[in-house]
Amino acid sequence: MIYKVNKEAQGLIGAWRLVSVETRDENGELVRRGERTGYLLYSPDGYMSVAFMKEGRPKFKSGDIRGGSAEEKIAAVNGYVSYAGRYTVQDDTVVHHIDVSLFPNWVGVSQERMFRLEGSRLTLSTPLMLVGGRQLSTHLVWERV
Repeated sequence: MIYKVNKEAQGLIGAWRLVSVETRDENGELVRRGERTGYLLYSPDGYMSVAFMKEGRPKFKSGDIRGGSAEEKIAAVNGYVSYAGRYTVQDDTVVHHIDVSLFPNWVGVSQERMFRLEGSRLTLSTPLMLVGGRQLSTHLVWERV
């Protein structure tokens, strides 16, 4: 089956590098800015993938990909976001239909992101969601690569 994305999605297609991340509370107050590195991909056939991480995550002492202490594993997971699946676009909202995710609760779930395209920059914003026991919204700025 050949899948073509709709007209609204055409500007999203391609590879994007993460430029900045801001998290705000339900009142719009800045909670934190973070140093992150990551990439976001939107394919013309309706698939997407995103992965980003905190800068300076500690390496596992053992060097074994399946090794690491409980503390090393917690730090690795707490500093990383990754998921992939199909996507759809309606007006200024892109919906990520997640098939695989580091966070197991998102597998089989759809996540909405409001988007704004300005030149070579793409801003994705989450609706308020529970993060660390608080209702927060995250705003990620990406640059086309």
